[in-house]
Amino acid sequence: MTPPGADHSTDSYLPGHGNGGYRVLHYDLDLDCRIVSNRLAGKATITAQAVQSLSRFSLDLGQMRVEDVRVDGRRVSFTHRAGKLRIKPERAIGYGAVFKIEVRYAGKPVPMSGRWGDLGWDELTDGVLVASQPNGSPSWFPCNDRLEKATFLVQLTTATPYTVVVTGDLVSRRRGAGTTTWVYERTEPTAPYLMSVQIGRYELIELAPGGVAQKAAIPPRLRTLFRHDFGRHGEIMSTFERLFGPYPFREYTVVVADDDLDDPIEAQGMAVFGRNHVDGRRTHERLVAHELAHQWFGNSLTVADWRHIWLNEGFATYAEWLWSAASGGASADSHATRWHIWLSAQPRDIAVANPGVARMFDPLVYKRGAVALHALRARLGDSAFFSMLRSWAGENRHALVTTEKFRQHAERFAAEPLSELFTDWLDRPALPPLPPAPR
Repeated sequence: MTPPGADHSTDSYLPGHGNGGYRVLHYDLDLDCRIVSNRLAGKATITAQAVQSLSRFSLDLGQMRVEDVRVDGRRVSFTHRAGKLRIKPERAIGYGAVFKIEVRYAGKPVPMSGRWGDLGWDELTDGVLVASQPNGSPSWFPCNDRLEKATFLVQLTTATPYTVVVTGDLVSRRRGAGTTTWVYERTEPTAPYLMSVQIGRYELIELAPGGVAQKAAIPPRLRTLFRHDFGRHGEIMSTFERLFGPYPFREYTVVVADDDLDDPIEAQGMAVFGRNHVDGRRTHERLVAHELAHQWFGNSLTVADWRHIWLNEGFATYAEWLWSAASGGASADSHATRWHIWLSAQPRDIAVANPGVARMFDPLVYKRGAVALHALRARLGDSAFFSMLRSWAGENRHALVTTEKFRQHAERFAAEPLSELFTDWLDRPALPPLPPAPR
């Protein structure tokens, strides 16, 4: 049993992030950001529920100065060292009790450094970018940095010339004396790493018409190139809704930062691209499809433990191939054949279902995960395969998922057992032969 207030989580890859003894229900963040000096002042009000009696508990928070901590309105003692804010309430919090934590903090936010580079709050040339996967959230707000989901309300004040985009629905925008306060609400359950803030001198435009609100925040000078490169976004959305089921959120926002980025980044209801991903030739359209697919696979359906990362990246990679086929490009079978040849030339040293923390973002996880889905499609046939995908996304909407849960789900659509197929493709490093094209 997790000891009361344990300052670790049950995640097998990142046990140092996340905390035991309680679950967060809601985050209310009131932030003031000074762009030029990179100063952030915040008040976080966190509503939580104890899952055992708590004489102490902890939150994750990076290199910020903590000024005051209260539990249910009463000042409490705390320590803040090595990324952990440890809190001791006046009296123990009983099992099942709902309580509020208020944390006032300030400082110069810096990304969380680690094996995947700098994650979380990061300065742009003229603005801010937040990309937290998998453990960058404590760089900008105190949180229980695990994969459990909560709702969010984020209020951010900054200089008026800047546009602020936060994951969620824009509730209000209030002009002050040289500043503007932007208020966003995220009512769908959201893992902390999928919350994002983007600040820049952006123009807000419509991305595509349709039932889902699709908009973009872009540098104005890139408008013409962007219109071409993202011109088929409405079609991609329609294709994925047909294949995966209804889009799981109310809105989708694409942000193009006015800096170069190595890779696009997904957040809940959002994707962030660099200016280098906009060239007027649709060079990166597969990445546009990839990031949108994450809204189903990764954001609505979120892995319960990082070892299941192929459920995010293998699915989003396969979605690239599905869009290619739907838009008149190479078929999914052609892509699977190409990448199976590539996989056959790589070392056989990774099991997709548990690649290890050092390899969780390895291209092998992405490509072999996608080929595994293609093999499953060949076994099930198109009708059963896509019925399976739609029900997988629908039945687990806004929930946590595991590889074992997916295996059990897929078995419902198969005429014969799938255990050997899954073992060969997901559990063993050896590469199985590519099956014949789907029927």
